Formats: sequence, structure tokens, C-alpha cells
Amino acid sequence: MPAQIPGTFFPEVLFLQSVENSEQLPPDDGTEVAFAGRSNAGKSSALNAICGRRSLARTSKLPGRTRLINFFGVGPSRRLVDLPGYGYAKVPAAVRARWQQSIAAFFGERRSLRGVVMVADVRQPLGPLDRQMLDWCQSAGLPVHLLLSKCDKLSHGAAAEALAATRRMLEAADGGFVVSVQLFSALTREGVNEAQVRVLQWLGVAGEQDKKNPGNKGRESGAYKQSRKNVRDFPRSGRRSG
Repeated sequence: MPAQIPGTFFPEVLFLQSVENSEQLPPDDGTEVAFAGRSNAGKSSALNAICGRRSLARTSKLPGRTRLINFFGVGPSRRLVDLPGYGYAKVPAAVRARWQQSIAAFFGERRSLRGVVMVADVRQPLGPLDRQMLDWCQSAGLPVHLLLSKCDKLSHGAAAEALAATRRMLEAADGGFVVSVQLFSALTREGVNEAQVRVLQWLGVAGEQDKKNPGNKGRESGAYKQSRKNVRDFPRSGRRSG
């Protein structure tokens, strides 16, 4: 089992399986939270930091390492899903098309999926492939929590401006589809607690973190408080039960 990062109180997470296509997916029951993002955005590092593990998801200096859909168990019938990174990996067009087909089918058909944590580099504006991912989530009625990663690479002021600019862009894109956004750094752990809370809420285990770590109860960063004030949660009426 990967080593746990001291001071992190996320539930135990274990690797379950890797699949290449929708026919190999595990039973569609319980609850799932998926992680998505460009291959060079730090998705695997974000997943490791949120889970409090040093090497749960494989990271590499070569973007595009994740080429399968990886499932991790968080207790009975609760799973995290690490999706293949998009937009960078140098693979044949046929392989890339197969990935896109599998991911689109996964979002459209997976009834246990409760939300998507999308990771994007704070230093780059959202691109066409990021927007395609958001479109898939919108079509499936899935809530999205966007992590603007690597915020340690910017000054505090520049990071805050990037956060504000991303919010403005998302609000202008579609008034009926709201994405919650926060700054995040796997290196300095900025925003890790806020992201953990969101994931635990979607998995249906919200509150367990505070029971294990009473010192965290009631603590929120100023950025998270502002995010919760300014950004509404997704409407849940369009999400299928199951």
C-alpha cells in the first residue's frame, strides 16, 4: 500500500483495477468520483495529494503516463476513477479516438458517477479539450470541481487573478452550467483540504474527516470561503439515481 502523508485523514484508498474500454468496467453500483485533466496538468499529483498517498496514482516527468481508466476503492462501493490524460500524449490517432470514445461513454452511461474533479494548470487558460471535457460533463448532468493546479508557480496576486479570470470565463460560457473552482498545489498542499471535502461529499462520506481530525473542523481558507460564496453548487435534479 502506498505510504500515507502524515497529517492527512482521507479514508484508506486501495487500487482495484485498470480497464481499457467500457466493456471491462467494474459493476455500476455505489458511488464514484472521477479525476480528469490534460496530461501535463498535474492530475496524478493532485489525486495523490487529495488521497494523502505518495504514489497511489503513477506520476511521471513524461506527460500522458495514464493510458487506462484506473479504479481505486474508498471503502465498500465507493471508488475514485483516474481517467487518461488528454491533449498531450503522443499516441496514434486510432488510440486517441478510442480513448475519447471510452471516456464519452463512461460519462454518459456510468450511473454511479457523482462528480468530476477536473485539473488544469493555473498558468494556462482553459483550452478546447478542457471545454470538451466540460461539455461531456454538462451533457451527463455531472457536477465539476475545477482545480487550478500548480498555483505555487505564481505569486499570490497572479494566482488570485487567474482564479477570478477563470470564474468569469466559465460564467460567461453558459449561464446554466456552473463549475466550482479553487486554487490548488500538490507541492505546498494549498487547497488540498478543500478538495478533500468536495470529494468526500460526493462519495457520501462527508464528516468522517472532521471526526478523525477535530482540529480541522470549522477551518476553511479565505479562498475556499470566497469560492463557496461566489460559486453555486450544481443543480442535482438532472442527475440520475442509482
